Amino acid sequence: MNRIGGADELGALGHLMSADSPSRKVFIKTFGCQMNAYDSTKMGALLAKDGFEPTDDPALADLILVNTCSVREKPEHKLHSFLGEVKHLRAGGARIGIAGCMAQHAGEQLFKKYRRDVDLVFGPDQVPKVRSLVARAARERVLDNRFLDQADYAFVADLAPVPANRSSVGAFVTIQKGCDNKCTFCIVPATRGVELSRPADQIVDEVRAVVQRGAREITLIGQNVNSYGLKVTAEPTFAELLYRVAAVPGVERIRYTTSHPRDMGPDVVQAYRDLPQLTSHLHLPVQSGSDRVLRRMKRFYTRDSYLRLVDALRSARPDLSLTTDIIVAFPGETDADFDATMSLLDAVPFEGAFSFKYSPRPGTPALRLTDPPIDARVASERLTRFQARQRVLQLDSNRALEGQTHDVLVEGPSKWDDHVVCGRTGTFKMVNFPGPAELVGQTLPVTITRGFVNSLRGELASR
Repeated sequence: MNRIGGADELGALGHLMSADSPSRKVFIKTFGCQMNAYDSTKMGALLAKDGFEPTDDPALADLILVNTCSVREKPEHKLHSFLGEVKHLRAGGARIGIAGCMAQHAGEQLFKKYRRDVDLVFGPDQVPKVRSLVARAARERVLDNRFLDQADYAFVADLAPVPANRSSVGAFVTIQKGCDNKCTFCIVPATRGVELSRPADQIVDEVRAVVQRGAREITLIGQNVNSYGLKVTAEPTFAELLYRVAAVPGVERIRYTTSHPRDMGPDVVQAYRDLPQLTSHLHLPVQSGSDRVLRRMKRFYTRDSYLRLVDALRSARPDLSLTTDIIVAFPGETDADFDATMSLLDAVPFEGAFSFKYSPRPGTPALRLTDPPIDARVASERLTRFQARQRVLQLDSNRALEGQTHDVLVEGPSKWDDHVVCGRTGTFKMVNFPGPAELVGQTLPVTITRGFVNSLRGELASR
């Protein structure tokens, strides 16, 4: 479905969306990954050209956009809950739109379900066209979830306005969109389309721009960053791109996400030897410790090859901190398969893990597996066991840092205490320590005084 229109839906309130209306405000709610967050900033940047100013209060907004995720069921539930909270604002003149991955795979259903509540539904490929979509929604309801041909897709280069009261210590920069992998559990290829690498010159230009605005840490994002440039003859490889970004003056730290273990080559491992800007943290999703489950997931690596990659990375960067993704209760997962995942925690171990029970997603190949679903009680018990063990490992790892001094890039004030600031080490550990807001943006030596499961407490060390 490309587009459905109905001019009678908006009535006389359509004037709120005209390009010459004064002091209009937009509220953007984001559910999902870094890519969703990045898309939201780009929509904000584009809408600013038409006079939309950001607001943190949907009740003050002329335009409300919710940018959705569909990797798991929980974000979808959040979408419906959020729409229930804000749909009454439409009676007062606000226009409401749904964007993102759920809008892509369930756009027509959403458009029909919320026919009295939502004016605009569009998928990720339409983000660069958000201005024209919003303008059309002033006249008629709009649904547009087409995938664009690669020749027609243009990455957004505009930067969103930064409020005067907010810092920009870190910045996301997208390097690709879409994914050509066929992991059986994953809905991303159906919601983000085929893989397309962004031109390297555009990436470097955006890095320069965000550094000029104060960013010290750059996070390169894509569905599978390791395959960047491999399908484009004129572009560098991902490793070569890392060297180019590191050469931009003012770039202090470089991170990236997400990596597919199958596609990480020795040139990226070498970059950990060569580039001090490349931080000592890597998110490397493994999904399972069982070769049998990995084959059924179509991950195209084995437990042994994953561990050999970890050894190579830690040889290149001995203090490398690894985090990962884990899915438990994948269809057909046996007790032995799950035990293999548990034993992986001792073989690596990880500094953190995003762990979930398998969530059936529409249109994914895993739905064709003939195995009966894992009993819900068994699935919950497995997840509880895994998370309990992971918490112990994280606490032990963080307590081992007590007494050590680490460089911390200060990101902002604490949410809980005006006299405390927070920032991250080069290994992506969050540290809270006493200090004034003037420290934001500085990299400072901090002595760790106490380790918790998910964070550290520290004190500013003598320079």
